[in-house]
Order: sequence, then C-alpha cells, then structure tokens
Amino acid sequence: MTAPALPRKTLGGLAVPPLALGSWNTWDRMDPDDAVAMIRRAADLDAGFFDVAYYNMGPHAENSRTDILFGQALRESGVGRDEIVLCGKLWLWDWPRQSFRAQLTESLERAGLERFDTLVVGDYATEPDVARIVADVNALVGEGLVGGWGINNWRIEHTRAALAAASDAGLVGPSFAQLKYGIARRAMAEGASYGPLFADGTLALQASDVFEGGILATGRTPGRKIGADVGGIRARIAALYPEVARIAAGFGVTPAALGIAFCLTHPAAANVLFGASRMEQLEQNHAALALVAERGPEVREALAGLQADVDVRDDGAW
Repeated sequence: MTAPALPRKTLGGLAVPPLALGSWNTWDRMDPDDAVAMIRRAADLDAGFFDVAYYNMGPHAENSRTDILFGQALRESGVGRDEIVLCGKLWLWDWPRQSFRAQLTESLERAGLERFDTLVVGDYATEPDVARIVADVNALVGEGLVGGWGINNWRIEHTRAALAAASDAGLVGPSFAQLKYGIARRAMAEGASYGPLFADGTLALQASDVFEGGILATGRTPGRKIGADVGGIRARIAALYPEVARIAAGFGVTPAALGIAFCLTHPAAANVLFGASRMEQLEQNHAALALVAERGPEVREALAGLQADVDVRDDGAW
C-alpha cells in the first residue's frame, strides 16, 4: 500500500484520508469493473473516504442509482470495511415529513451497508428547526447507525445554533462543515463567519465542489447537472481557468491536482471531496498530496490573486 504523503486529520470524530470520492454523477457513469478497480485503488492511494448519498428529493429528486452501484462495487472489490470511511447524507427538503431515520435506513439498504461512519446534513430552503435536527441526528448516533455528523453549506447562525443546542443537551454536535471551497470560491471557508470555528478547532473543513463542476479542472462546462452558482459568479470563475492551467503546469501537476492541493493548505481542511469517474483522474489527483507536503506555501502564494467571490457574503445567507 502506498504510504500517505500527508498525516490524517480528524473529521466527524475519525482520522480520515485527505482525499474523498463523491457519489454525485460518478458511479453511474462508470463501467462496473472500472468502479471496482477505482475502489481498490482509492484505498491504496489514501482516498478511501466515500460519500454515499441517495439523490431522491428536492432539487436532487433524480432517482439516481449511483449509491446502489457503489455498494455493489464495494462488495465486489474485496476492500475491508475497516479500510475505508463511509459518509452518508440526510436531506432537509422533505424533513421532518420524511424522517432522518427513514432516510438513513433506506440509504443503507440501497447501498447494502450496515452503518455510516459519519454523515452530512444537507442544505435547506426554509428556516430549519435546529434543535430538532440535533435531536434526530443524535437518535441515529444512539442506534449505532452513524458515528458523527457535519453540515453542508449551512448559514453560520444555524451552525452556531446547532453547536449550542448540542452542548446544552449534552448531545453530539456537528464536528465538520462541508463547504464549497476552492481556488475561486473562498468566502465561506476563509471568511469571518466560519473562520473562528475552524481556527479554534470547533469544526473541521471538508472542501467540496472544488472544481466548480469541472470548469477549473478542464476549462469546460459539462453538459450534466452541476452545483449551484452561488453569488452568480460562474463566468468569472471560468475566466480564471487559463491562469490556473498555467500555474498547474509550473508545478508539474494537472489543474485538478492543483485545486485539491490548494484546499488542503487550509489549516482546518480534513479532506477534499471530488468526483472521479476514470482511474486516470484519481491517479493524477493523488499528486496533490505530495505537492502540499513539499510546496504547500508556494501553492498558496501562486494562487493568492485568483479568488472570484470577494464580494459574496461569507455567512451562507445569499
């Protein structure tokens, strides 16, 4: 097994690999044999953290089979459950009518799993009942269905309210924030709202949507559905690609590996979540680990002027 180039950090109460593979529009775009090989290689490359979400409600009511296909590939891979970290997802779009327990049970059954190591409580469209969210997640923790949890792009006041509610009730609060973060989008992860929670160790950071749907990895906007354009700045981000590619070439890596390396230079970043549907992508992205270990400050300096969301609010209330 290849030795990791970076020490593991804690996310959701676990020491996790610095590279994490997402599930949206990935496993359902692969040949089954390729998916099996991807899982095996991810475990070797310190990328054995898998985000396993069932996309079935709200803006993600896609009835995707990506989670089912992942579960099948995992079983066929022969990779031991203790060799990987599995992260589930709960959605607030139809909660509490569709309970967290019902969501998690269905998600585990679809993927053929017994439990998740941690999970992310997804974004929302209406004012959330934070105290109830905390209580409902803790019921799952109590049942042994999950070990810990984090939040996804929440407004800072709701994240702080969840931390306070958990503390007051003696319950497990969110231990990490999955935020849009990358070369171009830095406002939430580096701003004054979430910054103190990262700085004092209250939360770890899981960087997601780091390539802006692939734009900063390839220079192209994919035809498939990609993440929301928060702040309406996607055109600005696309315009940055030539410079990102130039800088990446100077470091001898792909633009994608450069983007991952940038995220891992954030002091609170536990890992970076990305989609890979080809083995070549995983292999190339792994180069980010050595780049951070050997030249992290140089990466940060080289990309200092490429932030595109300087005028976007950093508290999640867009």
